[in-house]
Amino acid sequence: MSSRVYGNWRRPRSAGMWGFGTLELAILFGGVCFAVLVTLRRGLLFGVAAVVVVLVVVVPMRFRDRYGRHVWQAVLGRVAWRLGRARGQGLYVSGPLARVGYGTCRLPGLAAGIEALDALDGLGRPFALLWHRATDEATVVIETAADGAALLDDSEVDDRVATWGTWLAGLSYVAGLVGASVTVEAAPGTGARLRREVQSHLVPDAPAFALEVMAGIVDSYPTGSASISCRVALTWSMAGRLGRRARGIEEMAVDIGHQLPHLTRSLAGTGAGPGLPMGVGELAAAIRVAYEPGTHAWVEDGGDLAHTVAWHDCGPRHQQEHRGHLVHDGACSITWEMGQAPRGLVLSSVLAPVLRPHPKLARKRVTLLYRPHDPATSAAVVERDFRNVAFTKTNEKGLGAATRLALEQARATADEEARGAGLTRFAMLVTATVGDESQLEEAAGLVEELGLSARMALRRCWGTQGASFSAALPLGIVLASHLAVPEFVRELA
Repeated sequence: MSSRVYGNWRRPRSAGMWGFGTLELAILFGGVCFAVLVTLRRGLLFGVAAVVVVLVVVVPMRFRDRYGRHVWQAVLGRVAWRLGRARGQGLYVSGPLARVGYGTCRLPGLAAGIEALDALDGLGRPFALLWHRATDEATVVIETAADGAALLDDSEVDDRVATWGTWLAGLSYVAGLVGASVTVEAAPGTGARLRREVQSHLVPDAPAFALEVMAGIVDSYPTGSASISCRVALTWSMAGRLGRRARGIEEMAVDIGHQLPHLTRSLAGTGAGPGLPMGVGELAAAIRVAYEPGTHAWVEDGGDLAHTVAWHDCGPRHQQEHRGHLVHDGACSITWEMGQAPRGLVLSSVLAPVLRPHPKLARKRVTLLYRPHDPATSAAVVERDFRNVAFTKTNEKGLGAATRLALEQARATADEEARGAGLTRFAMLVTATVGDESQLEEAAGLVEELGLSARMALRRCWGTQGASFSAALPLGIVLASHLAVPEFVRELA
């Protein structure tokens, strides 16, 4: 029996001609009309100058790199980085001698306005409710115990993948939910958890041989092992929608608390194991380790004591953002984004090379970002995408292989959506952390090779390392909510 394959994901495209999108065509035609008016009022020379200006603005938009970014996006990104660096925005210092909130170590950048509140779900379990003040959103983080696909039959793996797809599709029916993320973090294991578990089960009158065997296991088993954590973050919007008024953080705590038991229970069939909502202390400890990897051993050895980290002290003492990497509390990190999803048909294990631990990387964090469309929007998106591809096809002199494949994929997506399938936007961030800057280039080569082995293109987040690092943490940050350009404008490009 052949293994099941997956694919047919595509990036919706706007209608256009001559390689331009809808936005570029609108600018071009608007500029031509403006040039005609200038010619009529000021003469031919001024009209020609207006045409030249329009071409200088529009023609660079025609040329795009392998990730779909045109020339102006690259240029403006570099200019914005230089302006921010000139203003001192790349340096963050906290602690008793800094100017950040009462001598504390708060989170920097996109996460600076996040507050953590204690709440209870429908089963009486405590959980941390993260309040994103800047965007009026609320997040809850679920810790899972994913056991991987080892020793599983192909049919069982396929069932788990299908259940995960069903779980993601079900998020589109959750009122107000605007984003979800899955963060898988791998680091060298310390053996502290195994030691605590074994010691808690030892009895004083146990045979000496049994005690010696267990002591040997505790001493030798953690050597070369890895500590892997998997966390799912769900983010709701607090804004009013569909005739409902905006909700306060107390109402969000009650509403989300009622939904959490079902959301955690339904994760079990996906291979994630039993999901438990994270409390403020343990989530703060996880974020503290991400910024200061040297505290990992303390968190592992401290047990419940380590989960008492205060939220306002889980950030870094020092953070310096460079264009291609980030320096923070005795460590250096590089973050990549998924520039291009794996092409063609892939197996369910396609991301395994990127997810598994690597002995030369102190910490590696892979975050999958999801933004589900609601059912009404899904139908509109797939229909618009199919019409845009069909329009492009009718304006081509010859039907190229890329356009033919895009048309087939758009038609298949529309058919699946009509049968009830969900539509979800997805992205991925990969963060590698090492001990010092001398190891950065080696780490960069290793991660990019892992991306190639997973059949996808990883693009280094030049000029946005601080924001990308924060977005890759299990904080439920929805990047689209922080962008200045409206989403409908970006979709026209």
